Order: sequence, then structure tokens, then C-alpha cells
Amino acid sequence: MNYRHAFHAGNFADVFKHAILARILVYLGQKDAAFRVIDTHAGEGFYDLSDARAEKTAEWRGGIGRLLEAAPPPQIAALLAPYLAAVAPLCRGTPPLYAGSPALALKLTRPQDRMVFCDAHPQVIAALRGHREFARDRRVKLVEIDGYRALNAFVPPRERRGLVVIDPPFESKTEFDDLKAALTLAVPKWPTGTYLIWFPVKDAAVAGFRAGLVRALPDLGVKNALDLRLAVAAVQPDAPLAASGLIILNPPHTLAVEAQQILPYLAKTMAIMGQGDAEVAWLVRH
Repeated sequence: MNYRHAFHAGNFADVFKHAILARILVYLGQKDAAFRVIDTHAGEGFYDLSDARAEKTAEWRGGIGRLLEAAPPPQIAALLAPYLAAVAPLCRGTPPLYAGSPALALKLTRPQDRMVFCDAHPQVIAALRGHREFARDRRVKLVEIDGYRALNAFVPPRERRGLVVIDPPFESKTEFDDLKAALTLAVPKWPTGTYLIWFPVKDAAVAGFRAGLVRALPDLGVKNALDLRLAVAAVQPDAPLAASGLIILNPPHTLAVEAQQILPYLAKTMAIMGQGDAEVAWLVRH
């Protein structure tokens, strides 16, 4: 396993991704009908920020650490409240923990909702099973499976409403191609589901993925796709990750406006030497 998220948990990319994830879960919870969360590359659920791996990079200090020290204006504070209510008590605990996407989903779902957390690595699934929050919750299913196989296997859910979280480690040079191929199989099976796709912004492969996805979306039955980007410094090929993106297929109708408020604030708060930047755009919109 080449990529270990314990080195990066709570960094700017996690804050960006999870703040938007929380807004989607809040929106889904506004209707009484149950929904399903399918996390294809779930990770370990909780990350110890006092661990030697987290302290080696100290990336969380420039991410969730800065956000917890900041005082957002009231409108931004209200939008970030569900996310911070889930993560702040853990970050301030002993030991300090950062809540990954499974833990965040656990906090922001209701008794009628269901969750499937998948990961290809046995030690990750073992770590999830080692947390009583996941092991004892009957709403939760933990599956050791390749994330892209899971994407095809678990859609459509019987609830017919819900969210797929796709957050690959990007270990493979073919990751963007694999991701597009998996979406091409899964989305037609569940064209009304919401899909949140995270990716690093480092090289030209991102532009190719976006362009290919735009061409494919009409055939997949997707009419709305939102493109979000957040950077904390200028992107340089051989430098540490400084920008990441989210593409959301079938986003909540409120999300674009919310992102236009949240992302500039996050970019400014977590910027390195004032170089933060954010972008909210539509890939396709009808």
C-alpha cells in the first residue's frame, strides 16, 4: 500500500472535500425518505493527529488546524457548522482525531439511512471494524473490495436516493482512465444519484479527465455537473500537493451558491503566503 492517508489527514484537501460532503449530506437529510451513502475508497475512518505519521508532515496544522483557529463570518459559520460539529470535538480530544469521510457520514445520517464503506486494503477494513462506531452500527456495511468494482456493484441502492463518494488514492498512472471507465458503467445504472469525485490537481491529466467527462456526461444521462477547485499555493509539478478538485454529478441545487461562499473563505484561511484561490463552475448545466 503505497499511499497512507495518515500522513495527510486533516490537510487542506480533506477540509475542502469534507466541508462539501457535509453540505450534500445535510441536503439529503432534508427529506424524510431514506438515502444511501456509498464510499468506494473509505479509508480508516479516524486518524490520530498525534501519530508520528501525522506529525511528520504536520499537514493538518495548515488545514483543519487553521480552520479551528479562525472566526468565520456568521453566514460562512452557518454553512460550515455541520462539518465542524462533527470534526471539532474529535480534533480537540485526547488524542486528537480527525474524522474521515466514513466518520463524517456516520454523524450526518439518520436512523433510516444506510452506509456502505469499501476499501481494497484488508488493513483499512480491519481498522474500520476495530472502531465500535462502525462495528456496532447496523446501518453500516463494511466491504473489502476494489473501489471501482464497488461502484458498479452497489448502484443503484434500493433507497433510490443517495451519494457515492469516490476518493481514490491516485497511486496508479491510469487512475483517471480507471475512474472514467467505472463511472461509464455505474452512472447509467443510477443516473439520478449524486456522485462526489475528488482528485489532486497536479498536471495535465486533470484537464484531460475533465474534457473526457464532459463529452461522456450526455450519454450517461447526467444533466448537471459542478466543478470545484481549491488551491492554497501555486501548483508546481514536483512540489507537494497545493490544489485539489471536486466534480459533483447531480449536485444539490443549493450547492453551487453554498460553494461560492465557502470556498473563497477556505482558500483564504488555509492559504500559504496568501496564495489561496478557489473556483466554482459548471461542467454541464440544464
